[in-house]
Amino acid sequence: MKNIIELFKQHNLLKVIDESVDIDLEIPHIAFIEAKKEDSKALLFLKPISKRLGKEFHIPVLMNIFGSKEAVKLIFGKEVETISQEIEEIIKLRIEAGFRGKTEFLTKLLSFKNIPPKRVGGKGICQEFVKQGDKVNLFNIPILTTWPEDGGAFITMGQVYTQSLDGKLQNLGMYRMQVYDKNHLGVHWQIHKDGMHFFNEYKKEGKKMPISVAIGGDPLYIWCAQAPMPYGFFELMLYGFIRNKKAKLIKSITNPIYVPDDADFVLEGWVDPQNLVLEGPFGDHTGYYTPKELYPVMEVSCITSKLEPIYHATVVGKPPIEDKYMGQATGRIFLPLLKTTAPELIDYDMPENGVFHNLILAKMKTRYFGHAKQFMHAFWGVGQMSFVKHAIFVGDDAPNLQDHEDISKFILNRVSKDNIIISEGICDALDHASPNACYGGKLGLDCTGGEIEAEMKEIVSNSLMLDKISSICSEIKDARQFMTDTKTPVTFIAIRKERPIKEIFKMLRPIRKHTKLLVFVDADSDDIKNLYMLIWKVVNNIDAKRDIFIEDEFFGIDATKKGELEGYNREWPNVVNCDKNVLENLRKRGLIDVSDEFLKKFWI
Repeated sequence: MKNIIELFKQHNLLKVIDESVDIDLEIPHIAFIEAKKEDSKALLFLKPISKRLGKEFHIPVLMNIFGSKEAVKLIFGKEVETISQEIEEIIKLRIEAGFRGKTEFLTKLLSFKNIPPKRVGGKGICQEFVKQGDKVNLFNIPILTTWPEDGGAFITMGQVYTQSLDGKLQNLGMYRMQVYDKNHLGVHWQIHKDGMHFFNEYKKEGKKMPISVAIGGDPLYIWCAQAPMPYGFFELMLYGFIRNKKAKLIKSITNPIYVPDDADFVLEGWVDPQNLVLEGPFGDHTGYYTPKELYPVMEVSCITSKLEPIYHATVVGKPPIEDKYMGQATGRIFLPLLKTTAPELIDYDMPENGVFHNLILAKMKTRYFGHAKQFMHAFWGVGQMSFVKHAIFVGDDAPNLQDHEDISKFILNRVSKDNIIISEGICDALDHASPNACYGGKLGLDCTGGEIEAEMKEIVSNSLMLDKISSICSEIKDARQFMTDTKTPVTFIAIRKERPIKEIFKMLRPIRKHTKLLVFVDADSDDIKNLYMLIWKVVNNIDAKRDIFIEDEFFGIDATKKGELEGYNREWPNVVNCDKNVLENLRKRGLIDVSDEFLKKFWI
């Protein structure tokens, strides 16, 4: 971690803050704002304090180290595309004829010797300080409280190491962990995570599960922790592949789990499968609070650290945030592996304002009629892609997927009721829109063909459009049109609804000559001029089976908050936002230096 700090200093990618700043809200708010800047830098807080605990910490807090493409390149030590090409070479590896071909093949095979982690004996660098028994105290670590409605302080960049019941399989995951008291943590691993699979093994046998949480060390560990590896593959093998050297692991002191030697902190302990406690709420990367739910508890038996440790954390919430660049790297690196199960795939993009699992754009080579629709179902069955809610497929003649304006126009010129699939399946545990937890509607859109045959709509001004639709429904308060030069003009409608949106959609049939797609959002909370944030809101707030309306070639999307009107019986979560008083105080102290326009741009 100290090496990466020095490297960032050399490349002008680090901002050092030596003023006393509170671990509750203040530090996270500063990092949240920094992550959204075009020249985003890593932040090193030298004097974290806690007014709540009455403490001054001598442990620096490091944040936003994945906050730019240049930072990610420095952490990986090479270009992301280079890693992707190396993976592709392995997939295509074969022995070529002749002496040279055999030599190159052997050289490549020998390079694999550095992939598996190496277990070493003795005491590790991360065990220079050891606290056990009554000396264990999580409150001596500057663990952050990120958002005003959070249930407490949470570890957000923990590397969670677990192993199967028989000890043959190891896993590294990245799960948030809530601090309950000086030696207990809530473990938020979701139903599809390997840690949860192991947990179920221990639960079935009635045995406590060992668990160790590393914080800090080489930041590449944390990227490996969130990488979508298949079940049974230890994520630190990725570390060995990228670094071309073995990850050095040492045994925890009070359990059998092995952890990186160079971690800054290691929290060791055990999880009792019979002990579940309410965890949350927490303002997560969807930009919404996840509710209180029952999760396992880790009893911390030992805390070890370096002599001069650094506490590593991240902040999540409305996009763009630090995971933007982590997610982009993951997408590029794992493209060759995804192609092995979906060979027609050319490229894919998961826009950060689609919160990654909520929206994916995919480019494919179509070989026959209906190929894209077949491909959608296969796509939804591939590992973590199965959690994607909305998938849009285009052909190889489409623009670059990262050119969002061009690709949007390309797609909207191909939208037809015949090209839409509304299905259902598993959803991410953080999804709040579906009527049932972890299961709901999915949307597939096949835009692999040519432009649809349709007359262009009679476009009117925004003010005239508002007059027309508000005269039909007085609940409508504002309207804004986008992409009016395509065959699917989009009209966003801000509404204070008093009846189901589906009824209002039917009332608005007379305006179909002016527009093709109506998107309804809440008038009290949404700025309908801000398309970037509107997309974030829409893909978060809809369940395809309930909230998409199709009437011939006229479409509606209900992205409003759901409740009794829609028969929604779950608790609709609040949007994550900064504490206004804390934000203003930080601005007055010069710790946040952005304009009101900047805050408005990102709905802060």
